[in-house]
Amino acid sequence: MLTVIAEIRTRPGAHHRQAVLDAFRKIIPTVLAEEGCHGYAPLIDHAAGVDFQTSAPDSIVMLEKWESVQHLQAHLQTAHMKSWSEAVKGDVLDTHIRILEEGVK
Repeated sequence: MLTVIAEIRTRPGAHHRQAVLDAFRKIIPTVLAEEGCHGYAPLIDHAAGVDFQTSAPDSIVMLEKWESVQHLQAHLQTAHMKSWSEAVKGDVLDTHIRILEEGVK
C-alpha cells in the first residue's frame, strides 16, 4: 500500500483554493470507486492557534492511498482527472507529489 501526498499550491486568494476544493468535491466519489484506491482526501490547514504550527493558506494537501504505482498512474489518466485538471488550471500554480511507503515494517 502506498501513501501519496500531493501538495497543491493555489493562486493567492481564498476563492482560488475554494474553487479547487469544489472541483475535488465533485470527483471524490468517482475516485474512491477506482480500482486500487483506498483513500482520497483533500486537507487544508486547521486554525489551531498554536505557535509551532506552519500553515499555508494557499495550499491543499491531498492524502491518498493506492495499492500500487500502476493504480496511481491509471488514476491520473482517467477522464475525470483530466477534466478536473482542466477545470482548475487557472487556480493552481503547481503541484508536488510524494509517493511514500511504510518506513518501519
